[in-house]
Amino acid sequence: MRIRIVCEGKTKDASLRALQADLAGRLEHFTSLVIEEIHPAERTSPRRKARLSAPEQALLKKVQGSVKIVLDPRGREWSSEEFAEWLGQQAVRGTRELAFLVGGPDGFSETFRKEADILLALSRMTFTHDWARALLLEQIYRAFTILRGYPYSR
Repeated sequence: MRIRIVCEGKTKDASLRALQADLAGRLEHFTSLVIEEIHPAERTSPRRKARLSAPEQALLKKVQGSVKIVLDPRGREWSSEEFAEWLGQQAVRGTRELAFLVGGPDGFSETFRKEADILLALSRMTFTHDWARALLLEQIYRAFTILRGYPYSR
């Protein structure tokens, strides 16, 4: 099973980039991992956010056939163990690719969120998209260590 993480924009903070690179390197011991940074979408008025923008349409086309997990503060909140269980079930089912989609400061349109297979909230707290990417990588890594019984998860 391949994991793809698609994020709007680049991480500006060098220490966060280093943390993300470290976690990505650890994850590659468990699964194929692809991290893609896409050009940030232009800010839009709330009225225009009701439909898919051209970048959102292109993104959906890019991840067509993948299980689409959109990070969204209104999404499901799982414990690390629940997330690990879900991840393990995806592997057992033969899921080819999980695509985690991290939006920019304005997030994704309502129409885009409806295209998601899962809306996932990392927390009820608000994080920058840079921190969200780091937390997502950490939780995916933690899920694999839980599934394998490694001590990191404790």
